[in-house]
Amino acid sequence: MSRLLFLLLPLLVIACDALPASQPVPATPPAAAPGGPRFPAPDRPVAAIVSDQWSDEASRDNAREAETVFRHLDIRPGLTVADIGAGSGYYTVRLSPAVQPGGRVIANDIMPDYLNRLRRRVADAGLDNVHFILGDAGDAKLPPASTDTALMVHMYHEIEEPYALLWRLHDALRPGGRVAIIDADRPTSRHGTPPALLRCELAAVGYAQVAFHELEMGNYLAIFVPEARPEPEAIRPCRA
Repeated sequence: MSRLLFLLLPLLVIACDALPASQPVPATPPAAAPGGPRFPAPDRPVAAIVSDQWSDEASRDNAREAETVFRHLDIRPGLTVADIGAGSGYYTVRLSPAVQPGGRVIANDIMPDYLNRLRRRVADAGLDNVHFILGDAGDAKLPPASTDTALMVHMYHEIEEPYALLWRLHDALRPGGRVAIIDADRPTSRHGTPPALLRCELAAVGYAQVAFHELEMGNYLAIFVPEARPEPEAIRPCRA
């Protein structure tokens, strides 16, 4: 037996060397962490993350997208806005001057490569009020009482653990804080979220919708405020 192991050892070494060094080790989802709260999975498809950019920025600027959204959200100097799922940073780089002086932007994503590219973009633009936080599927990891507006743009349908993320987001909001979600009115499997489904999922985690604005090309902006937060085990998933 020892001779057989001796003969096989070089083959095992070669096989190990052939494994990709960058292969990530799956992490334990926060919702299933030992001793932690457990949250239900969404009862509808979760869209895959396919890009760090929803659409080309020139077209969005021509449609005055950010200008319209900032007006609806009353974005002004002194606020802290979390751009959750910041991607390529379309909103991050436009929010940065809009909240000056005295405000800041938290650029948040679960993709390290996206955040690294956005760091370079922010540095090249000379923006000094942007902070970066790497989150995960069930926790944006924003500091407690840090955020006036948590903005999610064309990414809600990609969140694998929406109930966990939204539940934890309660703690990050300041008094009077809001959650603002921009998405398309179509099924989650087609990279959108029907407004009724969105309202149901946020209500299940203790948020009330206070405003709804239709945007161009079948998109919308829905604004929510936190109310009483249920215990995780009391959350019931909404059906699409």
